[in-house]
Amino acid sequence: MSLLPQRLRDGYTTFRNGRLAAEQGRYRELAIRGQTPETMVIGCCDSRVSPEVIFHVGPGELFVMRNAGNLVPPYSPDGAYHGVSSALEYAVTMLQVRHIVVLGHARCGGVRAFADDAAGGEFIGKWMSLLAPVAAAIETHGEGLDSYLTRLEQASVPGVAAKPADVPLHSQALRKPHAHPARRLFRCRVGRAVGARRRKPALRAGHAAFFFAAMSLRLIRHSAI
Repeated sequence: MSLLPQRLRDGYTTFRNGRLAAEQGRYRELAIRGQTPETMVIGCCDSRVSPEVIFHVGPGELFVMRNAGNLVPPYSPDGAYHGVSSALEYAVTMLQVRHIVVLGHARCGGVRAFADDAAGGEFIGKWMSLLAPVAAAIETHGEGLDSYLTRLEQASVPGVAAKPADVPLHSQALRKPHAHPARRLFRCRVGRAVGARRRKPALRAGHAAFFFAAMSLRLIRHSAI
């Protein structure tokens, strides 16, 4: 008997009998020719924020790196293990992606833990401390916690990954002849639309309260890299 949860077993059966059967050509081509995504997405591992669902893409279209808080740490070639840096290096030098999207979101648990000074543990506290410079640059105006968290979430997306071209692995790759001249960095945040009234959402089947009454994908900034 499989040890996988029943929900996953049922989902796999549905996939195998439905989408896999209907898209055999796509999956066969991906298996034979490999992946050639044009876009890399650095997103949060929050289970409510799936880049593939948000951008409505299929297999092979996005190269996705997810971590707590959708953070991009400083370049540190110190012999330690660096998941985000290795994914970025692979995307730029091997896959030669044209675009990099940093995808933030509202109601981020990691941002909330940082703001509450509750991000402890052996790893999460140090990881979320990457937000410290961004938080220090935000002026407080005696606002409520929700307002502060929203501003911190918005600021963290462009702030933590502000200058990717300064990272040696990026700048070296971009100087190579095969680097695409139109490669760009996009910083987005998904959540309640700016200016939308805080009202109780009218939920329907399949809709989550996370997306609030009015959901928007906001492009915070983009730049050539």
